[in-house]
Amino acid sequence: MKGKLKLCVALLLACLVFIWGNSLMPGSVSGAISDFVRRIIGKLLFFLPQNGDTGHGLLRKLAHFTEFACLGAILAWLHVLLGRRPWWSLAWGFLAACTDETIQRFVPDRGPSFFDVLIDTGGVTLGILLLLAGFAIHQKMRLNGGNEK
Repeated sequence: MKGKLKLCVALLLACLVFIWGNSLMPGSVSGAISDFVRRIIGKLLFFLPQNGDTGHGLLRKLAHFTEFACLGAILAWLHVLLGRRPWWSLAWGFLAACTDETIQRFVPDRGPSFFDVLIDTGGVTLGILLLLAGFAIHQKMRLNGGNEK
């Protein structure tokens, strides 16, 4: 159990460093990274239209959602390991999202957005639900596996 707890805390810290580290990047740098990723995805999904700003905003929102889904799963795992209710993870995820947007308030060419807090919190919620569903499936498989001869 102690090893799992250390791993979980390390993943939590790495996730927060990744999220908040990206928020500390000036808008021009963050935008350039998004454009680079969009071009790679465009090459992989060559059948999508490639003109203008297609998908730039959507890509950024999906990135927010995804990184916070990972955070939600890690927070829920931590709460389960500590024997606490995993739904507290939602409150901590919301706080992390608010912190993320507050950081952006002080970064050049960036700004806070309550809409992004909602997207981030939605990601946290999905991460929690996926982790709990995974635990439930794992538990059911263990119980069913133990009854078979």
